[in-house]
Amino acid sequence: MIRPSQEVLAVVRRWNDAVHRKDGATLTNMLSRSEHLRYQGSAEGESWSGQLFRQGFGEHVREIPDYDWEEHALEAFECGDVAWAHCLATLTFPNTASQFLHRFTFVLHLEEGNWRMVQLHVSNPLPNMDKMGADHHALDDLIEAARADNVMQGQSGVATVMFTDIVGSSVIAQAVGDVTWSRCVGEHIEAVKACVEANGGRMIKSLGDGTMCTFTSARAAMVCAQELQRGMQKTSTEPRIQIRVGLHTGEVIDTGEDFFGTVVNKAARVAALAGPDEIRISDATRLMIGTDPEFSFSDQTAGPLRGFSGTHTTHLLTWRSAPPD
Repeated sequence: MIRPSQEVLAVVRRWNDAVHRKDGATLTNMLSRSEHLRYQGSAEGESWSGQLFRQGFGEHVREIPDYDWEEHALEAFECGDVAWAHCLATLTFPNTASQFLHRFTFVLHLEEGNWRMVQLHVSNPLPNMDKMGADHHALDDLIEAARADNVMQGQSGVATVMFTDIVGSSVIAQAVGDVTWSRCVGEHIEAVKACVEANGGRMIKSLGDGTMCTFTSARAAMVCAQELQRGMQKTSTEPRIQIRVGLHTGEVIDTGEDFFGTVVNKAARVAALAGPDEIRISDATRLMIGTDPEFSFSDQTAGPLRGFSGTHTTHLLTWRSAPPD
């Protein structure tokens, strides 16, 4: 049963105090050892995961200028081996004379008898530079070092990352009910996985009703994307669903359980540009294919991508006609 937890309240207050004191050793010890560890901040790019985040978070908090802390509300709950908490607090930064309400959420997991943070989210209304007169670079630097030094025995290399997502899933779920929708999504994810593996790719994770997959070959990734859309078109079962697909090619860090690198974030942004039944690919993926007659493209578009500077070119990959015999 879900119940309020004084124990978790105490753990979260110890965490907040350790952040305030910039006690990196304590913070590292309080973070989960799992590769599924996640952190989401307010600033662009403040989205980190796994043991690279665990190793670098101490340096991250050392970059925060001194501040005063006033807790307004904190509540915590637990259910078996999982707990969560929500905190409201005002942080005052004397160096900029700024004062802002911050919202914190925490998910904790019981590991070896200790509650450890497995997911954290920090939300505040202004960019870090405006708020506290400083920006964060330590975790980005760590990820760059991992790319160069193969931290955690991870290997870097060029890969094509593919994101898929069901269009209008919340509306369909409301119409058919949770049980039917859960079954439908499960069957869809398994179908995506089978198609990906048949084309030499690897499903890294499912994200609700979407997936993230990787391929060592851009060509194989595009063949798979076309097969997925053609398969969706031929499906006669209800509810009928549509998906969007996005692909981008670049250097990634493979730790065995997860992938890191700008290519992952950009692939997700490219997928977000795709409409129902569409496959949108980045210019980098398009260039990998050259003049391969099996593929045709349309709607070359140049524009911004959220979280990335400059202009980025994307293309629609045609899939409605089968390849020639």
